[in-house]
Order: sequence, then structure tokens, then C-alpha cells
Amino acid sequence: MLATTSTGTQRRLLIVAAVLGLHVAGLWALQSGLLRRAAELVIPVQILADLIEAPQPEITPLPPAPPTEQARPTKPKPTQPKPVAAPVPQPVAIADTTPAPDAPTGVTAPDPAPPALLVAVSAPAPAPPAPPAPPAPPRIELPSSNADYLNNPRPPYPALSKRLGEQGKVVVRVFIEANGTASQAEIRSSSGYERLDQTALQTVLKWRYTPGKRNGVAEGMWFNVPISFVLE
Repeated sequence: MLATTSTGTQRRLLIVAAVLGLHVAGLWALQSGLLRRAAELVIPVQILADLIEAPQPEITPLPPAPPTEQARPTKPKPTQPKPVAAPVPQPVAIADTTPAPDAPTGVTAPDPAPPALLVAVSAPAPAPPAPPAPPAPPRIELPSSNADYLNNPRPPYPALSKRLGEQGKVVVRVFIEANGTASQAEIRSSSGYERLDQTALQTVLKWRYTPGKRNGVAEGMWFNVPISFVLE
């Protein structure tokens, strides 16, 4: 709307300016004797008419008329679903348990059971051999000096030890050979008196012994002989 108004105003101003210019030019021509020359300047009537033609009023388009009922699009009517016919029940065959006249009588044996499946099982790996049992310890029989057939005399009691009242127990460690004789002797436990210890040591070296045995075989070995000195 603003652009159209501005264009109409400019057009009016141009027409007014043209008319004023023609009047001024005519007056000047009359005064300067240039009327003849002005007559030669013929302005086309169409141009002048266009210039002096009044501007046409602008026509605002009318809003479109609302559509009539006939022009309104009709909505399609919803179609009614066609009725579906219910399925007709079909006849069902019923098994007849009555045996046929020519059917074989008797008890029907059931089908044999399928053979059992054999599953291959790998044999377990053999166990490693057990370590050999340790040898049994040898059976050892210690020497003895108490056998009756040996007739070993009792050790003599020193006379001075009796007068002084010396008494005690001596343990002598003796090495007995395989033939039953004593080859070495030493004091293992003292009685506290030298005379008693030496008497016991000399006595066990003179005795006879039953030799010690290893697995039934006689061999030399050490043996402890206890001797007690007791005053009566």
C-alpha cells in the first residue's frame, strides 16, 4: 500500500511540474517572439492526456465468498462391513473301537526296545607304579651276660671301699665280639668312686657273653653292662 501511494504522488507531481513548465515556456515565447517556433512544437494529445489524466483509485480485491453447500466437498460415507457367514461345522470322524471280523485275536507284543547305545569310554591311564617299600629294619638281638651257662662271677667288692662305706652303680660300655668275648670297655656312667669303677671295668672284660645278632647272624657290637655295689 505504501509503495502504491508513493508512486501516485510522484505521478501527480510530474503532471503539475509539466503544466507549470508549459505555461512558463508559453509566456516566455510570447515575450521573445518565438510563438511561431513554439507552434511547431506540437505535443501529442495522447501524451498530454496521459499527463493530465487523473490517477485511478486503487481497487482492493474483495475476499472470496464462502463456498456454498453445493460447492462444499462431501465426506465419503463409511462403508458398512459385510457380514461374514459363520463357518459351517464339518463332520468329525470318530474312531470305531470295534475290531473288524477278520482282525487277528490275541495279545499284541510290544515293539522290541531299541538296542542300548554303547558309549566308548577310554580306559583310565595306568597309575604310576608305587615306589618300592623301604626295606624292613634289620632284626637286632643285643648281647647278653646273664645266661646261666656263662657262669660269670660277681665283681669283687674292694675291701677298702667296704671300710670307707663306698657304694654305687657303674655302667660299663663293652664291645662284644662275634665269638662272645669283650675286646674293649669304657666307663659310661660312674659310681662316684674310682675303686668301684675300675673294679667293674676289669670284671666285665673277663666275662663271657652271648654275642649280638643282626637278622640271626652274630656280629660284634657295643653293649652296656650295669654293675651295682651295695653294702650288706
